[in-house]
Amino acid sequence: MIVIYPVMRLIKNAGNFLFLLLLSIMLVTGCMKENYYTGTSARLSFSTDTLVFDTVFTSIGTVTHEFMVYNKNSYDLLISSIDIAGAANSGFRFNVDGREGTELKDIPILANDSLYVFMEATIDPLNSGNPMVIFDSVVFITNTNVQDVKLVAWGQDVHLVNGEVLTSGTWINDKPYLVYNSALIDTLNTLRIDPGVRVYFHKGSTLYICGTLKVMGTIDEPVLFAGDRLDEMYKDIPGQWNGLYFVNGSRSNEIINTSIINAVSGIHLGNLYSADPAPDLVLRNSVVSHMTWAGLSSLGGSITASNCEISDCGYFTAILSMGGSYEFMHCTFANYWGWSQRRTPSLLLSDNFIYNDTALFVGDLLKADFGNCIIYGDHDTELAFSDYQDAGDFNYLFEHCLLKADTSVNTSDLLHFTDPVINIYPGFVDKNDSDFQLDTLAFAQDKAFLDISVLFPYDLMGRDRLADDGPDLGAYERIENISQ
Repeated sequence: MIVIYPVMRLIKNAGNFLFLLLLSIMLVTGCMKENYYTGTSARLSFSTDTLVFDTVFTSIGTVTHEFMVYNKNSYDLLISSIDIAGAANSGFRFNVDGREGTELKDIPILANDSLYVFMEATIDPLNSGNPMVIFDSVVFITNTNVQDVKLVAWGQDVHLVNGEVLTSGTWINDKPYLVYNSALIDTLNTLRIDPGVRVYFHKGSTLYICGTLKVMGTIDEPVLFAGDRLDEMYKDIPGQWNGLYFVNGSRSNEIINTSIINAVSGIHLGNLYSADPAPDLVLRNSVVSHMTWAGLSSLGGSITASNCEISDCGYFTAILSMGGSYEFMHCTFANYWGWSQRRTPSLLLSDNFIYNDTALFVGDLLKADFGNCIIYGDHDTELAFSDYQDAGDFNYLFEHCLLKADTSVNTSDLLHFTDPVINIYPGFVDKNDSDFQLDTLAFAQDKAFLDISVLFPYDLMGRDRLADDGPDLGAYERIENISQ
């Protein structure tokens, strides 16, 4: 016992020493702070700047995508926060290293390391109150530096057309079409759009037509082309998308019973430096309104239009350049643009086009006939001509039209003007609210030339022009005691 006791005591003391040593190491280690870089030059990198949820939703559900966060620096970082900007109201959530939610704090990322961020979007696409497109962002704050990854998802059940080249087919009226990153109808192909179809365009998007476009709306089921912002405050804001662009070589195009609103240039025909023939278009019973540039613009194209309203554009309701062939019957060109100071006439006929002040293009104005039309606005003159010397043919005729024109326009020239009415207000219902139908006591009532009207017996709204005392000028017929 006497011999063994010191040995046991030594063993016991050694155990206490080892315990104390381990405890000291743990305490020291626990008190040490991670050595994260705190300088403001630290920035993260991302695998994408925009995460697009491009699945077309068919029912309430969740779609998951992911992106990577990189620390490409040679030092460790502590991300102060990761947040969904719209928080829980946006429908987006994330998962970072097993931590879920809409906001996280103090996420470490080692030098030359990365993190996966899994994103979920839960949206009810059948809720018609949703925006067409839902935007949000994931915000990262690192050492006071703020960075983000943008989020885009479709808020409604749509046919998504995302930067596509379209072959022949038909767009049917079952749910809206959303054009994102533009679209192109390929050469020798025809896109038909059925009655009642709604086509929405994201900011900056265009429908290019190299082949043929047939838009076949009806009085009861018109077709709509508009921007994808459906909020009430955006209903009349121009410039929300680019417009319809018919490329040289496009042919046999028709747009019937259609509204084209809130673009940069609603309908454009033709392009420069092309040996292909300029496009042609039949336009009937349609409204083209609220454009930052022009309702109709043409470079040598061919347009046959009737019962159309082209209104409220930042420069021109129609600019017809480089010649071409045009016929407008029972159309209303009305320009009371209120977004900026307009310095141009509503309608310009020209046989030339100057490109960037460096190149001049000319073409024959084979025909520009206007019958029973109203061309009016808030300028002293809403009609102008640009006839380049020795350019070629410059043929035009205004027959029984109501015109806003000053002395710069020789309306007494019988070769070009037949029975014009000059500078008498047509009598719009409310020009300040873009209602260009005719009021009860409108001057333009019963002033149209019957020989023209019998060829177009029904107005833009489908009302019979021949059912009262006489046909009216412009696109709209005022018939008393019948709901307008």
